[in-house]
Amino acid sequence: MSRFADRSGPIRLGMVGGGQGAFIGAAHRVAARLDGEYTLVAGALSSTPDKARASGEALGLAADRTYDDFTEMAKREARLKDGIEAVAIVTPNHLHLPVAREFLKRGIHVICDKPLTGTLADAKKLAALAEKSDALFMLTHTYAGYPMVREAQERVARGDLGTIRLVQVEYAQDWLAHAPEADNKQAAWRTDPAQSGAGGATGDIGTHAWHLARHITGLEPESIAADLQAFVPGRQLDDNAHVMIRFQGGARGTLWCSQVAAGLENGLRIRVFGDKAGLEWRQENPNELRVTEIGGPTMTLTRGLAATSDASRAMTRIPPGHPEGYFEAFANLYGAAAAAIRHRRSSDGLPEGIDFPSVVDGLEGVSFVDACVRSSKRNAAWVTL
Repeated sequence: MSRFADRSGPIRLGMVGGGQGAFIGAAHRVAARLDGEYTLVAGALSSTPDKARASGEALGLAADRTYDDFTEMAKREARLKDGIEAVAIVTPNHLHLPVAREFLKRGIHVICDKPLTGTLADAKKLAALAEKSDALFMLTHTYAGYPMVREAQERVARGDLGTIRLVQVEYAQDWLAHAPEADNKQAAWRTDPAQSGAGGATGDIGTHAWHLARHITGLEPESIAADLQAFVPGRQLDDNAHVMIRFQGGARGTLWCSQVAAGLENGLRIRVFGDKAGLEWRQENPNELRVTEIGGPTMTLTRGLAATSDASRAMTRIPPGHPEGYFEAFANLYGAAAAAIRHRRSSDGLPEGIDFPSVVDGLEGVSFVDACVRSSKRNAAWVTL
């Protein structure tokens, strides 16, 4: 049950991190306002006071709702009659646990960027906090918000592919192929173990690939064998990983994530093969899903067609032929969170049919990174998750 007297109108949103020059904070703000479900009213947008105030002013936040410190923000917003109902956490990974803790214990819903945390120990602590809290916790694995990802999930679930045999997923980029850390704040924290955590590419993009494979197939992992590299001299965290996966029931998988693959920009791709058919989806062409029955021609499904599932079409915003992409997928997750938050204004639990990545998905992602590191240290030995 909501602690707020006023339960009408847009959801009052706060943000921690995401100040001037931060890409992911801007993406969250676009997603939050795309459907008019949220209004940003407060923020601790930077750990640097001058930048925090300048960022708040640029976004039109009131001076007394622009904070230098997230703890101060959580305490004061919890006391206000019109205080925030939810907070978006868009900080480096090492801050996810302390920030989320302050808001969860005050009953404020949390929308957190992935990965859940930088270390498995912190992930377990945060999962326990979220379990005990009355507030909701949503993790922004953005790619789960694409209509054709949902279509792939639906087709696997209803048995179109038959028994799943093989899963191949990759997420490859080239933006860290050299050492831009000195000149690029986004690169600097992602390659710093103190801020990023145990994983480099595995934590930053490998967790996206891992979640996509789990989300579409529903397969439960049994063990993995990982070979991690830091190709750039002096880099302390992995920038490339090859991972073999054994799933319960006998299916096998491979996951490749890299941030040193020259010529690849945001190459997230998944292929799933069963004993009846296979499918393929690519993030850089997200409005299409390729499906091939064994012995048959390849069928290219496009977003919004009558041949797609109700669940997929429900995530489609504009008519076929008008491209939808990253911001719309992000907004689909924010929309699901909004429906759950609105439901909580007057009731407990979740409304029927609401699905978004949770703290459980986040814990699984950090467990994957931890297993990769353990395996690679043992010369790519098989380890359980």
